[in-house]
Amino acid sequence: MSVPVLLAVTGAPWEADVVRRAERAPGIRIVRRCVDIADVMAAATAGQARAVLLAEDLPRLSSDAVAALHARRIVVVALVDPSDNGEPAGGEDRLSRMGIERILPADVSGEDLGRAITDAVDSGPPATVSHFSGGFVPQPAGSTEPVQRHYDPSGNGRLIAVWGPTGAPGRSTVAVGLATELAARGVSTLLADADVYGGTVAQQLGMLDETSGLAAAARSASGGSLTVEVLAKQGRQVAAHLLVLTGLSRADRWTELRPAAVESVWSTARQLAPCTVVDVSFCLESDEEISFDTLAPRRNGVTLATLEEADEVVVVGTADPVGLTRLIRSLHELRAAVPSANTRVVVNRVRSGSLGSSPADSVAEALGRYAGVEAAALLPLDQAACDAALTHGRSLAEAARSSKLRKAMQGLATGVIRDHLS
Repeated sequence: MSVPVLLAVTGAPWEADVVRRAERAPGIRIVRRCVDIADVMAAATAGQARAVLLAEDLPRLSSDAVAALHARRIVVVALVDPSDNGEPAGGEDRLSRMGIERILPADVSGEDLGRAITDAVDSGPPATVSHFSGGFVPQPAGSTEPVQRHYDPSGNGRLIAVWGPTGAPGRSTVAVGLATELAARGVSTLLADADVYGGTVAQQLGMLDETSGLAAAARSASGGSLTVEVLAKQGRQVAAHLLVLTGLSRADRWTELRPAAVESVWSTARQLAPCTVVDVSFCLESDEEISFDTLAPRRNGVTLATLEEADEVVVVGTADPVGLTRLIRSLHELRAAVPSANTRVVVNRVRSGSLGSSPADSVAEALGRYAGVEAAALLPLDQAACDAALTHGRSLAEAARSSKLRKAMQGLATGVIRDHLS
């Protein structure tokens, strides 16, 4: 039985020749010719095909569209100019970065074309590939030279997501503190703000520009042009071993961050730095998936995708009765939404008062009884240190070097290095 195929090569200089060879290719059957990716997705949603044959310059082609086709178990085969030799930034390289692994020259014979498509359908959409870690070489203060990186194929870069329930438990404070402490120990670290409801990493570090580094990286990833060098340029160097991908300047810009593109950013980040720390939103709801098709924006999709990709999720809660209740519930919600998540619980703003004279014991008892976990770190309430850092737009390591909170952050970073980077 022949494989039903969608053909989308409109406008390519070799369109007529490809159409003729595809219609005669053995083992496949062209069921519809499409003019752009929206046309392709409409036909795919209707269940008309099991494969898509498209041209490299198909209008509106992006990594999100490729991911949506793969999610429907539809393979994607691309045709590139026969003169393309696979060089970086060429058509084949760009398509590969979009997630298309089956790429053929446009002058391929009908027999080889039919065989390639049927083989692709038999093996299914491509599996996720692993990426190696590297690191960027820090530049002197005031240097105008672009950030360089060295490639280290000996290990994988680690992705640490910092997440927690609603109620402002201090996710961004922990993310910034952890990243700066890792960098202070000589670990090249990329700090990214992926909070689509109200990211504050840029403000905490005194970067008040309107340009979002993460949104720019996601656009490059969606278009298949994101490389390690491009990602490094889109980050802001704030310390010797620390790069920052700033988040959205306004919450209503959340549509600029699509899950497939952000996943590509994290994959590239694993090559750029040994450790990437990501501050993500609190919400895990996926109701939008029920109301819309796979191409509709999903506000919480970036959070869910990041938690699924992360090697570890640092779960942040507050040390008071309301905060602990939210933390315990959120741990159960996280396990339900992302069963594979490896968690490290951090309890913030620990103080005597609402939890009695021994808050550490109260926290340990509540987490052990109702969530079956232990807190990896207890961060004391140190309002003076936080105020000093916010006032000067600096990290705790710079603005409150000897504070109790900073020392607790050092302990958290030590645990992360021991478990992931040693």
